[in-house]
Amino acid sequence: MKRRFDLAEVSRRELNQALHDASDGESFEVLNPRGAHAVACGITADLDVVVRGSVGYYCAGMHQRGRVLVEGNASTGLAENIMSGLVHITGNATMSAGATGCGGLVVVGGNAGARCGISMKGVDIVVGGNVGHMSAFMAQAGNLVVCGDAAADLGDSIYEAQIFVRGDVESLGADCIEKEMRPEHVETLSRLLAAASPVGDGVDVSDFRRYGSARRLYNFTIDDVDALEAGQEAA
Repeated sequence: MKRRFDLAEVSRRELNQALHDASDGESFEVLNPRGAHAVACGITADLDVVVRGSVGYYCAGMHQRGRVLVEGNASTGLAENIMSGLVHITGNATMSAGATGCGGLVVVGGNAGARCGISMKGVDIVVGGNVGHMSAFMAQAGNLVVCGDAAADLGDSIYEAQIFVRGDVESLGADCIEKEMRPEHVETLSRLLAAASPVGDGVDVSDFRRYGSARRLYNFTIDDVDALEAGQEAA
């Protein structure tokens, strides 16, 4: 049986406490979120949560298990530090969607703003539309799939995460380069598009290009000595 929480009548704290106290297999419906912040954060059980409307900052932050579906848009920090499970919004996400995520899957049906996937550490993110500037900045592990275009400085200072972009890339950030799309990457991309249904339905993997680290920033080189000494003198 689905439990219903109307945020026009109960507090967000009551909702989140009920989610924390819930047992595996329970279902929740959240009405009238009206842009509330920190909705459905820190879920640790295998739950199904449907939010009927748009949410504010940090929705589904620290998500560990289960599935959260938001029928609307989300503001800054959607699914920040997600560990596992699924967070799916049907609309757009503003800044830093999936930031520092260590696992799980984040699906954005529309566009994602600046710094999508910043410092991602194993999360998979699928965006049905475009991403803003400096997406996947310092991304360490995981996959960012962009079915639309990417703005400037994509993958700046990237480590071992992979980026797949179907559309145009305005510019690549420091140490990010285009890479060969090998069979194993096609397999990964196909799996993620299927998992992100309906966002990935009918999308042709052959339309994508892959980007990743050139690995030039990993180690100190002798060519950097002058810059290092100049910095020490200025200090």
